[in-house]
Amino acid sequence: MAGHYPQIIEAGRARGWAWLAHGRTNSVLQAGMTPQEEREYLADVVTTIEKATGRRPRGWMGPALTETFHTPRLLAELGLDYVLDWTADDQPFLLNEPGMLSVPYSVELNDLALFTLHGMTGPDFLQLVKDQFDQLYADAADSGRVMALALHPFVIGQAFRTRYLAQALAYICGHPGVWLTTSDEIAEHYRRTAQKRP
Repeated sequence: MAGHYPQIIEAGRARGWAWLAHGRTNSVLQAGMTPQEEREYLADVVTTIEKATGRRPRGWMGPALTETFHTPRLLAELGLDYVLDWTADDQPFLLNEPGMLSVPYSVELNDLALFTLHGMTGPDFLQLVKDQFDQLYADAADSGRVMALALHPFVIGQAFRTRYLAQALAYICGHPGVWLTTSDEIAEHYRRTAQKRP
């Protein structure tokens, strides 16, 4: 993206976006790479983003959520401190790699799968988002929960779907105590508050 669509980088820089590393393309997966090949691949992706945006990414999401047994260690060596490849919980948790955190991500609320694989309609999507939010909002009464919405502009951005995203976001934002944030901020908040827990 940095090479082909610099206008997106400029728009993101103007808006102060958080930058998440997500591989070179969705066709290049780490699976099958040697540790040295993966090290070079990850370094290239991270360096490319840093040069283009002026900020080194803090987090990583592998294409197709792929990792190897070496990925967390190699990312930590590059200065990253969290991944979104583990869809295991609604709260962040520490990985075995020192300093590496898992920030929640959801494959269940992924517009690409919902609309193209499962054939959901806009109203189906709206109800699913509301149901997910309602449960997590109730669960968050004594401790926060993360609700990740995986959205792709070429899917949810279709004219006949956008109204349902707008309605879903209005519903979420209509509740007190909701924090609309980034994975960088979630990771930072967890690190800041986890140390204070018993």
